[in-house]
Amino acid sequence: MPQSLLIGTTKGAFLATGARDGAPWDVSGPHCNGWSINHAIGDPETGTLWAGGGGDFQGAGIWRSEDGGATWALTRLTRGTADDWIAADPSAAAFFDFPDGAPPFGDGFAQVWSLSFAHGVLWAGTKPARLLRSTDRGATWEEVEGVRNHPSADTWNPGAAGLTLHTIVPHPTDPARLWVAISAAGVLATEDGGATWERRNRLSNADACEGHSHPAAPANGETGHCVHHMMRAPGDGDLLYQQNHHGVWRSSDGGRSWDDITPGLPSTFGFPLRVHPRDPATIWTLPLNGDGAGRFPPDAAAAVWRSCDGGATWAAQRAGLPQRNCYFTVLRQAMAGDEADPPGLYFGTNSGSVFASFDAGQDWHEVVRHLPTILAVETAPAP
Repeated sequence: MPQSLLIGTTKGAFLATGARDGAPWDVSGPHCNGWSINHAIGDPETGTLWAGGGGDFQGAGIWRSEDGGATWALTRLTRGTADDWIAADPSAAAFFDFPDGAPPFGDGFAQVWSLSFAHGVLWAGTKPARLLRSTDRGATWEEVEGVRNHPSADTWNPGAAGLTLHTIVPHPTDPARLWVAISAAGVLATEDGGATWERRNRLSNADACEGHSHPAAPANGETGHCVHHMMRAPGDGDLLYQQNHHGVWRSSDGGRSWDDITPGLPSTFGFPLRVHPRDPATIWTLPLNGDGAGRFPPDAAAAVWRSCDGGATWAAQRAGLPQRNCYFTVLRQAMAGDEADPPGLYFGTNSGSVFASFDAGQDWHEVVRHLPTILAVETAPAP
């Protein structure tokens, strides 16, 4: 059966489909009227697709497709500069083709940055950081106000991309439990369906915060709060991994404490992280050389690094990846995985390529090229 990917870019959403043999894949798009799409996901049971994004001009919105990506419908959430154009010249409304009605959240945020669907609830994270919830598959939305109104909110600092809620991690069996990651506020968790939230950034070893000078590094007994990506490991426990601005971290207690597992990697900086779909001790990350050094692979040679022992040791996987003059960046949501045996891995670059591995990262193939800047990659429901 062919594999399909949902790809979010700065010029719309794309769908890529191909065989698991390394040959170039077919690509359709751009979808979503060319909006910048920060994240796109699908529901395996129904095949519904959602794509979230927007910007200062259009405002924020979420697109939905019920026919495998052939057609898309937009739910606008906030207004943008285009609304001022329409107000001054009503004939402009036909050009922009926005849905009727005022967006429900005014000008409260500019973009949707992340999506997650679990237990019948569709979640969305925004920039600036808010958490939204829909119980009707994206037709209507409400804000989970406990996040934005958290007592620590006045200390949150925007990263270089602004204050974004970029990662949403639902518990697989308990709908009341959810983790979110915000740059730069760190990890928050709820165990009562979003009514209350606990900030979870504490180091298990306070000595780990000594000797770092970077503002995103661990300090005062806590991890650096600029989380880049976070995933929950499979199984019954509360094992979490995160890649943040200053390392890779592991928590065995749902984020209540974190251990630094960066030693063995070529740098502390990176964006994406993946966890094996069945083995909680196997993880992958794609280190970059540093935020002040260009944000490309160390020594301009691409590698996905894998650990099979929960971060105790790491090994580079390079076969098929460019090893000279490689200056691309892989962003926080631009790495995905499937549940095959062995699992497939996929990542997209800011230079418009998608690389795929069908053997857990041992060998890589460039299956898509020449797309716009890739912001997100996720596996799509089977057609």
